[in-house]
Amino acid sequence: MNPTTRRIRVLVVDDSELVRSGLRTLLGAYSDIEVVGETDSAAGALREAQALRPDLVLLDLRLPDGDGCDICRSLLRDRPECRILVLSSKLDARSVSEAITAGAHGYLIKDIDGPGLVQGIMDVAAGRTVLAPAITSQVMQLMRTSQHQESLRKRFDSLSAQEQRVLAHVARGLTNKEVAAELGLSEKTVKNYLSNLFEKLQIARRSQAVALYAEMNS
Repeated sequence: MNPTTRRIRVLVVDDSELVRSGLRTLLGAYSDIEVVGETDSAAGALREAQALRPDLVLLDLRLPDGDGCDICRSLLRDRPECRILVLSSKLDARSVSEAITAGAHGYLIKDIDGPGLVQGIMDVAAGRTVLAPAITSQVMQLMRTSQHQESLRKRFDSLSAQEQRVLAHVARGLTNKEVAAELGLSEKTVKNYLSNLFEKLQIARRSQAVALYAEMNS
C-alpha cells in the first residue's frame, strides 16, 4: 500500500460468527483494507455504521432481526456516501434485483475466493459496480420475464448517442473520472449525462444501469 493511501474501512455484517471470523482473518492480511467493526444483526449494522463511519459495509441479506434490503436503504439514507457490497449465499433473481433496487453497489456470492472478494471490495470502494457473472445471469432472467421489456427498449432508444457511450463505459465498471478521460469530457459533464440517462431509464443506481445495459446487449 502506498503510505499516502488511506485504508478502506470495512464493517462486516453477518449473523454467522464463523463467517465473520473468516472474513476478519482474510481481510486482515491485506494492507489496503481495515476491518473496523463487525456485527450479527440489523440493529447492530445501523448502530455500528453510525458510530464507526465505515467506507464500505459488507452485508449479508439474511439477518435474524431484519431484511438486508431494508438495512441497505436505511444505511444509505443516513450515510449516502457509504458503499454497500452484498455478500450472500442467496442466488435468486428476486433477491438480487431487490438488493440492487435498494441501493447496493455490488452483489457477490459467498463461494467467491479471497482475492476475488478483496478485488470486489476495492472496486466498489473506488466507485465501481460489481456483479458476479452468475448474478448478472439471474437478473437478466428476471428482466426477460418482465412485462416491462418493451418499455425498457423504448427507454434505451430515448438515450442520445453520447448518453449511450457514457452508459457503455459505466457498464464496463469505469468510474466517472475514468469515463471522462475515455471520452474527452469533464467529470462534471459525465455526471450530467448520467443524471439525464438515469432519469430516462427510470433508475437511480449505477448497479441498475449495469444490469439493464447487460440485458439490452445480451
